[in-house]
Amino acid sequence: MTEHSMSIAPTARVQEYTDRFRRFLDEDVPPLEEELAKHNVGTAGQPKLDSEGRMHPIVWEARREVQRRAGALNLYAPHISAELGGGGFNRVEMHHVEEFVYRHSGLGLGLAALAWTEGPNPASEHMSEAMRERYLTPLIKGQITAAFANTEPNVGTDVLGMETWAKQDGSDWIINGRKAWITNSHFADVYQVVAVTEPGAGTRSLTMFLVDADTPGLECGPDLPTMMDDGLTGELEFRDVRVPAENIVREVGDGFALAMSWINWRRLCRGGMCSGWGQWLITRAISRSQERKSGGRPIGDLQSIQHLIARMALEFYQARSTSLVAQAELDQWGAFEIPLHKEAPRLISLLKIINDEAFYRLADSAIQVHGANGLLRGSPEEKLFRVARNLRIPAGTSEVQLNAIARGLLREAAVS
Repeated sequence: MTEHSMSIAPTARVQEYTDRFRRFLDEDVPPLEEELAKHNVGTAGQPKLDSEGRMHPIVWEARREVQRRAGALNLYAPHISAELGGGGFNRVEMHHVEEFVYRHSGLGLGLAALAWTEGPNPASEHMSEAMRERYLTPLIKGQITAAFANTEPNVGTDVLGMETWAKQDGSDWIINGRKAWITNSHFADVYQVVAVTEPGAGTRSLTMFLVDADTPGLECGPDLPTMMDDGLTGELEFRDVRVPAENIVREVGDGFALAMSWINWRRLCRGGMCSGWGQWLITRAISRSQERKSGGRPIGDLQSIQHLIARMALEFYQARSTSLVAQAELDQWGAFEIPLHKEAPRLISLLKIINDEAFYRLADSAIQVHGANGLLRGSPEEKLFRVARNLRIPAGTSEVQLNAIARGLLREAAVS
């Protein structure tokens, strides 16, 4: 690869984008946060829950308003192809964008301005032209939200072991089954549902369907109260849910590849997110070490505190460097191409596990620097420690990532 092709520096359009995002954070978000604070329903980072254990509707609506405004300003979906209405940014560019957003937004409403799991994703780019107009364009503009319905009560990482099935009935398909641990399950306008359409066909056994939230037979199950405590995770049940064939994404049998494109997207987003939040925690730790005194001196004078902060910097730099170099290489191959480059899974898994585990250690050190204040429920350090622990399971556990890395290395050795 040439030096130019492997550049990991922010591009001019990243700078232009982050300048506009900074203005959005400075001008649009503060009034919305002030209005939210008047209702005593918590914050975007630590929302209160309603009687059913779901994110309070006032907090949800505040997030939605941010998304709609960001969409109107073309800030919401820089990761989606330009020809489809997004920004067309590659993964290195998105790392810099995500890093900026998470560093400067912290746990505030500003995070909602950049599409996450409820927004458009690489799999949604494969919708038909008609479905793009109906779903993708509104998603890019922040006008509607989506949910990825893949995980089941008894099936997580083993995607091919799922039990939800779909059977063709004339020009329609009938879906039956249950999904669990679904983010945005109770609020989504449309679901990207993965189901078995040809049992025993291996990676060709699954198909992805677009299912409207108000489709007869689709019911939202109970909220699942996870350690994230955000009221966004729940179950879905499909009882003879009828969807037209035009709601199939790409082709019948492409569900596994599409599901993995969504999952790999989440894995790669770890880089910018953990880097941005990591920088924020380091800055907060340094300030704390300068302000907090023990024995009449700032605790930052103590070598033990200095070592904690130094180790936070080590975790940050090793993970950030890996993320940028790996994504520069993935950009050459196409991070979400179908079929995916044979070496891509190893790099994607490597990026995820390094960030998940480094950020966990960094967040742990952050709490240690803040002492008892870091243990306060809802403090940035306590909240992000819970986030860090959570990250090691969704989109594939750390153990699964190690398996993928080893398989890739052993396969490469066997070929050579």
